[in-house]
Amino acid sequence: MSVQAVVMDEFGGPDVLAVREIERPEAGPGEILVRVFASGTNPVEAKIRQGVAIPDLELPAVLGGDVSGVVAAVGPGVTDFAEGDEVFYTPEMASRLGSYTELNVVAAAIAAPKPRGLSHVEAAAIPLAGGTAWEAIVRRLAVRPGETVLVHAGAGGVGSFAVQFAIAAGARVLATAGPDNQDLLRDLGAVPIDYHETDPVEAVFEHTGGRGADAVLDLVGGENVAKSSAAARAFGRIATVLPPKGELRALYQRNQELHGILLTRERGRLEELTPLFERGQARPVVDQVLPLDQVRRAHERLDSGHGRGKTVLALT
Repeated sequence: MSVQAVVMDEFGGPDVLAVREIERPEAGPGEILVRVFASGTNPVEAKIRQGVAIPDLELPAVLGGDVSGVVAAVGPGVTDFAEGDEVFYTPEMASRLGSYTELNVVAAAIAAPKPRGLSHVEAAAIPLAGGTAWEAIVRRLAVRPGETVLVHAGAGGVGSFAVQFAIAAGARVLATAGPDNQDLLRDLGAVPIDYHETDPVEAVFEHTGGRGADAVLDLVGGENVAKSSAAARAFGRIATVLPPKGELRALYQRNQELHGILLTRERGRLEELTPLFERGQARPVVDQVLPLDQVRRAHERLDSGHGRGKTVLALT
């Protein structure tokens, strides 16, 4: 028996992605087999497709780092899920079987119950981007009520969650984006900064009376990490999801903390963030919903670097 999946036989542009039949996977010990209703798409998947993020990935492979679906079968030893349960999770990136497929096998330990009240499309937008934002804002930066937080690229997948999580924590949020996404930042509750028109560092000092932000989440990387340091106050905290470049001397001169964020897979984080979505304190920003056979369009959007929220593939 076979199932449909998006298969990549070689590294390259979006045209290397093709929908075809693959052998039906089966759940092994400690695993669950999930019927995928929706799969989010993420910039890191474009980097994997290009051969940049995991150059030694064994091919052919199925990409995809977000799942929302229903348990189709449980493997030996699994007692916390049963057939028919709704789940969401982010599978391991180095796996040859990601989420762009009708059926996905995953370790039960990293799956979590789908948030109540959310559709599968909405839930599929959360695990990787939302988990990264939660790790940065809540666990590592430990944002507290009354603080000022700067989020670079606040309209993107991770950024839109980070803005909402920081506001839910009681912080005032300043966020950068291009001119087309200023209204989205306002809708999310942030003070928008158009980085085409305004220097974010100057904007932060203007809004904080020259003190600087208590915490900064940098989703741009490279030279922008140094700018994040410049925007943070003395003894401030900075987190980045991408490698920094350039002069970072100010980090120790101003006694700042720098956190590197690389998402690990775990159920606990998803369980921690779920109540915010169930209470309506956060919502996924789904910009586009596409069928599986239009996955190339989704990756063209990822390659553009100007995403707004998430593009989700709907399989059912």
